[in-house]
Amino acid sequence: MKQGPTYRPKLKRHRLGITDYRKRKRLLKSRKVRVVVRKSLRYMRVQFVKYNENGDKILTSAISSELDRYGWDVSRNTTPAAYLTGLLVGKRARENGIKECILDIGRYSASRGSRVFAVAKGIIDAGVECSVDDSMFPDEDRLKGVHLRNKPSKSVDDIKSKILGGER
Repeated sequence: MKQGPTYRPKLKRHRLGITDYRKRKRLLKSRKVRVVVRKSLRYMRVQFVKYNENGDKILTSAISSELDRYGWDVSRNTTPAAYLTGLLVGKRARENGIKECILDIGRYSASRGSRVFAVAKGIIDAGVECSVDDSMFPDEDRLKGVHLRNKPSKSVDDIKSKILGGER
C-alpha cells in the first residue's frame, strides 16, 4: 500500500471505476445539457442533466417502466423499449424548452447499434437536437422489434404515435 506525506489517493468513484473524470470534464466544457443514459438488468433510465456547482440538476427524466402506460407489454430492456424511452424523455425535454443536448453514456463502450444509441435516436425523433453519428443508430427493423421472440401486443409505431400525440 502506498503511503507517505506526498501520496494522494485517487477519488473513490475513480478507484471503483464508476466515473471517468476526464470524459466528464470534456462533456461539461461543452456547456450543453447532458443526456445521461444508464442501463440496468431490467430497465433503461434516461435523464436530462444540467451542471451546477452544488450538484447536477435533473431537468427531466424517464424510465422504461413508464411504457406500461402506453401499452408496452414485453421486456423494458430491449432496443425498441430503449427507443420509446428516448422518445418519451425527448418529448418531455422539448416541452421544457430544451432544444439541444449532448449524449453522456458514462463508462459504457460505444458500440454500433446498441440500446444507448437507440435512446439517442428516440430523442432526435422527438425533436431535440443531439450530436450523434447516424451510423451508430440501430437498424429500423431492430427499432420496430422485428427481431423480438415475444412480440408486443401493440406495434412500436402505435406506441410512438401515442407518446407524440399525447394520448393515453
